[in-house]
Amino acid sequence: MTPTARSLRIGPLSLLWRPRAAIVCVLLALMGLLLAVVLLGTGTLSFTPAEVIASLFGIGDNAMADRIVGRIRLPRMLTAVFVGASLGMAGSIFQSISRNALGSPDIIGFTTGAATGAIAQIILYNAGPLETSLAAIVSGLCTAALVFLLALKGRTTGGYRLVLVGIGVGAVLAGVNTVLLVMSDLDQAISAQIWLAGSLNTRTWAHAIPAICGFCIIVPVTLLYGKRVTLLEMGDDAASQLGVSVERTRLVMVLAAVGLTAVATAAAGPIAFIALAGPQIARRLTSSPDMPLVSSALMGAVLLLTADLVSQRFPFDINLPIGLTTGMLGGFYLLWLLTRSRKV
Repeated sequence: MTPTARSLRIGPLSLLWRPRAAIVCVLLALMGLLLAVVLLGTGTLSFTPAEVIASLFGIGDNAMADRIVGRIRLPRMLTAVFVGASLGMAGSIFQSISRNALGSPDIIGFTTGAATGAIAQIILYNAGPLETSLAAIVSGLCTAALVFLLALKGRTTGGYRLVLVGIGVGAVLAGVNTVLLVMSDLDQAISAQIWLAGSLNTRTWAHAIPAICGFCIIVPVTLLYGKRVTLLEMGDDAASQLGVSVERTRLVMVLAAVGLTAVATAAAGPIAFIALAGPQIARRLTSSPDMPLVSSALMGAVLLLTADLVSQRFPFDINLPIGLTTGMLGGFYLLWLLTRSRKV
């Protein structure tokens, strides 16, 4: 049963909102804040939540906590929040446009495309972090443009066709990545493999600030076109009759989703599972017919923070890269999804 929508009128403006979706978003935000405080206190030197909060607000007298929390753990935590939010929102857009539960950037090749540019920079030019991040963004955008052009058929891009073309392009680029790794020397191959694992280790403000800025710049575009994409889920013909410019809306939202994916990949490397599962869990929790942009972003942030906590507290003193943790969780989730759903 679809939750009842309510209208909030402020002068000449009217805002349509759904109470259940709003409650879910508030609970996810609170859960994210709790996980963030726990993560800021987790590490070789542990701090209590009270010490973490005192350090964040500058009211504590623990110089060690102030230095570790503010300079080392805070940028790592913020990187995780905005990378997860970017991937969650990007996955929501891709799944709505393709009308397919598998329509996420890591499934249809965009994350692999971003990784190709980064690997090429590391292996061919021995580039540093900044050049690697820029190459990941440019390569991700180029991959999206290629998939979009190949998926065009009769001036339209069908949902399943977009997914299948993306899977094919991703497979080709995965082969290219393997060739680049084979032709590199040992040190370059190790550096590339570390980047490919996806990690939040050694993340500084140089990683967190671009992730925050990229998310804040792209989000207004997604919110502006979000209602139109919801109409696209009814079919191109129906959306066109309601006055939606179908291909323009699809192109703008694909570029926005690819931008979010590229920014997230540049900040933390390839992170699987978040873009796939975040939107689906958010849609189930909110039961909203609209595209769950905000709730998917919050769910993505919560999932990545949870995965980071699990990876740091993994038994046998093993500190797994976040990409491996989310990849394993994503594999189990994908198997469960395939066995439960008849529409995939």
